[in-house]
Amino acid sequence: MGRFAVALFRRYVPENFGVDLGPPAADKPRPTLRSLLTVANAKAFVHALLATRIDRSGVRIRTLTFGMFAAYAALGVKLVVLGVSHDPPQTLKGDADQAVSGARPDLLDRNGEILATDVKTMSVFAEPNRIVDKDEAVELLTAVLPDVDAKELRERLGSKKGFVWVKRQITPKEQAEIFHLGLPGVGFLPENKRVYPNGPIGAHVIGYVNMDNVGIAGMEKYLDEQSLTDPHVPGFVVDPESLKPVRLSLDLRLTHALRDELAAGMDHWRAKAAAGMIIDVNTGEILALESLPDFDPSNPLEAQDPSRINRINVGVYEMGSTFKALSLAMALESGKVNLGTRIDARESLRYGRFTIHDFHATHRILTVPEVFTHSSNIGAARMALMVGVEGHKAFLKKMGQLDRLRTELPESAEPLVPKHWGELNTMTIAFGQGLNVTPLQAVMAVCALVNGGKMMTPTFLTRTQEQADKVSHRVISAQTSESLRYLMRSNATHGSAGFANVPGYYVGGKTGTADKIIHGRYSQNRVFTTFMAITPANKPKLLYLTIYDDPQAAPGDYGYHTAAWNAGRTTGALIRRVEPLEGVPPMKEAPTQPFPIIARLGYGADADKIGKE
Repeated sequence: MGRFAVALFRRYVPENFGVDLGPPAADKPRPTLRSLLTVANAKAFVHALLATRIDRSGVRIRTLTFGMFAAYAALGVKLVVLGVSHDPPQTLKGDADQAVSGARPDLLDRNGEILATDVKTMSVFAEPNRIVDKDEAVELLTAVLPDVDAKELRERLGSKKGFVWVKRQITPKEQAEIFHLGLPGVGFLPENKRVYPNGPIGAHVIGYVNMDNVGIAGMEKYLDEQSLTDPHVPGFVVDPESLKPVRLSLDLRLTHALRDELAAGMDHWRAKAAAGMIIDVNTGEILALESLPDFDPSNPLEAQDPSRINRINVGVYEMGSTFKALSLAMALESGKVNLGTRIDARESLRYGRFTIHDFHATHRILTVPEVFTHSSNIGAARMALMVGVEGHKAFLKKMGQLDRLRTELPESAEPLVPKHWGELNTMTIAFGQGLNVTPLQAVMAVCALVNGGKMMTPTFLTRTQEQADKVSHRVISAQTSESLRYLMRSNATHGSAGFANVPGYYVGGKTGTADKIIHGRYSQNRVFTTFMAITPANKPKLLYLTIYDDPQAAPGDYGYHTAAWNAGRTTGALIRRVEPLEGVPPMKEAPTQPFPIIARLGYGADADKIGKE
């Protein structure tokens, strides 16, 4: 490069500008570029360039032309680069990359229906150091965006930050109006906005995000915890289409039906709240879950209302007589009783100053199936005492009722377990009083009771039968499991579950009515009602749960507000809607041998033919 410059200098300077390089000689070193760039030579060069001698004007013009051409060429290249580039300056780009919302994968139901997705939207930002008149900018911007607080905007524009938001996620009309204002230092950035096309349906499972597209609750928060969203590193842009969708276990059709029936029932029985779920007992997949009152995920402020909690896995309650299914399974599994055992329920059961009585007392000795169909508190308490306090605690521990249940949903609640567990606690817990658990915990246990005896954690993601077999473990025998199915079917035909006994679907069920604790004491007229049903009872596929908080007796209910009259009826209506959606036609005839183990043991082959005495 130096030799080339010297050659140019030798070509033009000595001949035209009078700079003496001296003749090249063998004994002289070749001149270098540094030796040429001397003050004397520079002065001679400038003098020659500005001289007006005609014999040198041609070279001068060519030199000036070349210099101007080079300068304009450099400016032209820079302008072209700026023109075709859409990137803001690096300092602004860095601030913007950190501020804009990241991309999230779509949430789909089990059939591929969209539950949550990202859409592109525009947000308007400002660079305070480039705004000339901040008061004018505030006045013009708030005229287009009246919901933006002028005082707060003036403070942001008066800061020393290089990047501030004016408003996130504006409409196309607002963008056009702001654009035509022509304000320097005000621009637009594309962002991802989370939308929920089904409104509040499944909201407590789906969850919601904040303005920055960060998951706050539900499966949206789960996505962030599992690093399934945009890493959101400055300069690292991820398009939502490049993220793999996440398929949930929810069925949108079933969830809509569940919410519809709960809303109708909540209104009819004037309940404070309602909730329900549908679960596949063989895989643990939750097909539908609703808790009312609910919220629209597009409006996160609604979700902050404490009355809109997810009562299925955040609320803890005394589950009432549905817990008798666990108590009878425990007694049967221990070998202390069998289906032919007789339990004395002639008199109320006293323990110190406490007395346990039956809601519909029979005042006679009952068989084990009759304890279940009559929902006898006395019978359940006596069977629990046969097993003993430690045996009772160990069984409930094994069934997952004494520990917090963890699923994909970040929200969960710890059960309320007695600190000092004695015989009286065992007696009351046997019929569903004195132990508070989440409804999801109770459902998980009943699933194990009826699916052949295998316990598995419920899931909000799709799970195959093979995957379910790998994560499950046996907690009761197949014989005990069939006994519980037999008891639940007999309760539907001859007990309190009759309102849910939909013809053609061989339903089994159990009611639960628990008195609410008001100001530290059990209320006489305020209840928490629960109903669980399985279909079909001989080989269950689905388990239904319905709960109502403080339902009132409706006209025609004869003053009753117990579970059979509200939660049981809602479950029956739900079965009529859901089973056809699942492609299950009603049976024309009942199964010929629904409970083969029970038949071999000689207790009766068909629960439909076992009546009350």
